[in-house]
Amino acid sequence: MICLLTAVNCQNVKAVTRIQDFFSITKVLALLLIIIAGMVHLGLVGDQTCLAAETIMQDTTISPGRIALSFYSGLFSFAGWNYLNFVTEELKDPNKNLPRAIYISLPTITIIYLLANVAYFAVLSPTELLSSNAVAVTFGNKMFGVMRWVMPFFVACSTFGAVNGGIFASSRLFFVGARNGHMPAFMALINLTNLTPVPCLVTLGALTLAMLSTSNVFVLINFTSFVESLFITMSVGGLLLLRWRQPNLVRPIKVNICLPVLFFLICGFLVVLPVFEEPQVVGVGLAIILSGIPVYLITIRWSNKPNWFVSTVVQLDRTIQKLCHAAPQQD
Repeated sequence: MICLLTAVNCQNVKAVTRIQDFFSITKVLALLLIIIAGMVHLGLVGDQTCLAAETIMQDTTISPGRIALSFYSGLFSFAGWNYLNFVTEELKDPNKNLPRAIYISLPTITIIYLLANVAYFAVLSPTELLSSNAVAVTFGNKMFGVMRWVMPFFVACSTFGAVNGGIFASSRLFFVGARNGHMPAFMALINLTNLTPVPCLVTLGALTLAMLSTSNVFVLINFTSFVESLFITMSVGGLLLLRWRQPNLVRPIKVNICLPVLFFLICGFLVVLPVFEEPQVVGVGLAIILSGIPVYLITIRWSNKPNWFVSTVVQLDRTIQKLCHAAPQQD
């Protein structure tokens, strides 16, 4: 049996990183073009009423539940800020580089997107923003003339970059969960040729296809964001509980207690208020989560399983192992 020392081959990590770097560069370049074009337009027109609070906040609702749902759409659009935490195994010196990446990237991206939104409001009216399916494309059609094709190209690159990062991070999340006994054993297998968690990638693809069963993207965003916010709230709550009950534990990466407390309150806000605004979506999310309880009781808690059940599971794992040409990770 081939001994697999790491979850992913270094060459594969480098290849994924190069692809992600290309998409990230094109995305930032597109945003810089939008910012420059917006600032030039604002300077030439000289009319700053488009940036007035009355214009920007026109017909804006102040319902707390709607504000929470708007955060869902925003978090979906800016997804990727937490992916690096999922692949710390493949990060060199994570105790030093993970905080450094967060401190540098998050403020930089926040400023870039803030200026991009200023550019959008400087060029487009609130009605144009709301009616647009892709604001960047609408902006490019209005500002770049014959070069307006660059915006759809950059938007496509941004989309591929987001998908690339999501697949890279989520598959590792499933893989580590399976390695610790929280997911089916076949998810802890690694392809012997490419050294990637192929069973996790196939499972992720099947789940993605299942989510395409709805044509309403906002229902999908609200559903997935609620579930994600719920589990993030529980995780941060567990972190705060450990900080209180076991304050002397060794913590390689430790931040001021005010940050997780603030994050916990924000996540709680995102979990509680949508219950009153979108009870059906929240109900579906809770039903899917609760459906895991009988699965846990049958597959994990049930200790004296009959032989036919155990042999069926073992045979399934072996079949998937052969199909994926995979083996478990070994130290």
